[in-house]
Amino acid sequence: LQMVEESLLAIYGFFTFLKTVFFSVGSLLATYGWYIVFSCILLYVVFQKLSTRLRALRQRQLDRAAAAVEPDVVVKRQEALAAARLKMQEELNAQVEKHKEKLRQLEEQKRRQKIEMWESMQEGKSYKGNVRKPPEEDSTGPSTSSVLPKRKSDRKPLRGGGYNPLSGEGGGACSWRPGRRGPSAGG
Repeated sequence: LQMVEESLLAIYGFFTFLKTVFFSVGSLLATYGWYIVFSCILLYVVFQKLSTRLRALRQRQLDRAAAAVEPDVVVKRQEALAAARLKMQEELNAQVEKHKEKLRQLEEQKRRQKIEMWESMQEGKSYKGNVRKPPEEDSTGPSTSSVLPKRKSDRKPLRGGGYNPLSGEGGGACSWRPGRRGPSAGG
């Protein structure tokens, strides 16, 4: 009987201990609960950031170690990079040469047109017809004084020939008229 009493006292003591612990933890959570929650969230975020930085740092150290062990790989990378830069520079130089050649051709064409204009002026002819020649006529042979008439398009004009947007006429419903001058009528 005495053993049962001791065991019951031990159980009662344990439950009172649990009761005081739960009471103190409950009062602690009631007082500082939100602070504890926010600090746990903050610790989680800081831990995540630090773990990613540590992984990146380890990876860099491994890369450095691998590069230090294999200098041939580094030399090959640098040679490939230099070859790619050289190829890009050659392509750029080729494009620049093409552009310069095109500019030279345009200058030569303008010079020929000026010469033709000068010659036609010396002969007393009109030079305005010869100014805008198609490029095929320049390359085929000597210039001719006859110019083919251009065909007018069959399109209908958008507005009549006498339309002037500043006149206020013919504009349809969108016209502005100034107000009456003078005193307002009223009484």
